[in-house]
Amino acid sequence: MTLLLVLGVVLLVTALVLLGLVLGDSPEPTGVTRSLAVLQAMTSAPREHSRGQDRPFAERVLVPLRARALALGRRLSGGDSAERIRRKLELAGSPAGWTVDRVLAGKVIGAVAGLLVGILFSLMLGQPLSVRLVVVLGGAVVGFFAPSLYLYQLAYDRGERLQRDLPDAIDLLTISVEAGLGFDAAIQQVAVHTSGPLADEFARALREMQIGQGRSAALRALAERTNVADVRTFVGAMVQADAFGIPISQVLRVQSREIRVKRRQRAEQKAQQVPVKMTVPLIFCILPCLFVAVLGPAVISIMGTFG
Repeated sequence: MTLLLVLGVVLLVTALVLLGLVLGDSPEPTGVTRSLAVLQAMTSAPREHSRGQDRPFAERVLVPLRARALALGRRLSGGDSAERIRRKLELAGSPAGWTVDRVLAGKVIGAVAGLLVGILFSLMLGQPLSVRLVVVLGGAVVGFFAPSLYLYQLAYDRGERLQRDLPDAIDLLTISVEAGLGFDAAIQQVAVHTSGPLADEFARALREMQIGQGRSAALRALAERTNVADVRTFVGAMVQADAFGIPISQVLRVQSREIRVKRRQRAEQKAQQVPVKMTVPLIFCILPCLFVAVLGPAVISIMGTFG
């Protein structure tokens, strides 16, 4: 009996030890078991621990990259660069998504992209080292100034559109005022029934007047957002008419007549420039083809005769 009792105690202790090993810490998993454990840990991890892995690529990489480019762009552009870029954005019509910070960051990113393109292009040329350096530096400079050049082109196109649409807008204002509408209602008619940058500017001036800004201040702000001399002249005439109590219809009639005369003069000026502009393609493109067509058979006959 004593032997059986000792054997039972030993078996009980052995069973308890084996149960503790099973329920205790398991060895390091390997292979598929480790992969399943990692996936289970990621899915069951708290939200704070997995938040960095759930963010999109743009937020994890592009946003810090743009922040560093913005800091570098502010150092390279100078202290008054923000005001100059803001002025360019106003002249360009404040394109959607374009801000001062984005332009400064775009300058640095454009310089890096231009540098890489210049390096690739210089390797393809196979020229001496000095020529390659010039190409690389030129690519970096062009990339740095590319956003400013783009804004300048937008401002130029917008100014041309403003100058082209101004006579029709003044005519519509004149007709509306003479029909009995007030000046604010006439501006609303232009903003509703026309399209383009001038209509957008009139709509913005109308919104500014509706929120409490004076008519003269809203019109002056409109003139400040453009670089077209005709628009500034028109706004100055309207401000003076409002200040001195001159009838708006009479001023609009005079402005309409003057702007039509200026439009015809610009058309005549461009027509007089056509012969000068045609000289270069005439000399280098048309005359060589004409010489080949006229003198080619004669040259062939002379070569056949003397040959």
